[in-house]
Amino acid sequence: MEQARAGEYDAFVAARWSVLCHLARLLTGGDRHRAEDLLQESLVKLWFAWPRVADQAPEAYVRTVLARAAARSARRRWWGERPVEQLPEVAAAGDLSAAVAERSRLEAALAQLTPRQRAAVVLRYYQDMPDRQVAETLGCPVGTARSHAARGVARLRQLLSDVIEPVG
Repeated sequence: MEQARAGEYDAFVAARWSVLCHLARLLTGGDRHRAEDLLQESLVKLWFAWPRVADQAPEAYVRTVLARAAARSARRRWWGERPVEQLPEVAAAGDLSAAVAERSRLEAALAQLTPRQRAAVVLRYYQDMPDRQVAETLGCPVGTARSHAARGVARLRQLLSDVIEPVG
């Protein structure tokens, strides 16, 4: 029975890794390394809760853990990095597509939001969660979640407005 549960867990992680990793990246403001660390921590918590949540909503559980861990992580002053004498080589810049540039611009703008605003915006508009579910995930009242999302969207519009070009 234990092996069957482990197999289910492995299948879930394999199927949802890229989606969850992208969500974590958005929640961390585009920092891929912090996002991977955050997702790994969340998946460890899911492993221990797997017997309880496997038959219900494991993805919702991971989203909640991710959002709360991202908010906690953003309050930390130090993540364990140590300075080195020599910087690593910078990768040669190739031909970047417009989609990659746009995604990078959005991630940079998301990084300038507060952690709670960023989480509310990502959960509400990227994950397309209703306000009530965003509030439950963030552990706050619905009005507060709506306020975080509205302020976050307004700030994103302000940050992105000067470079938006009309189509046509």
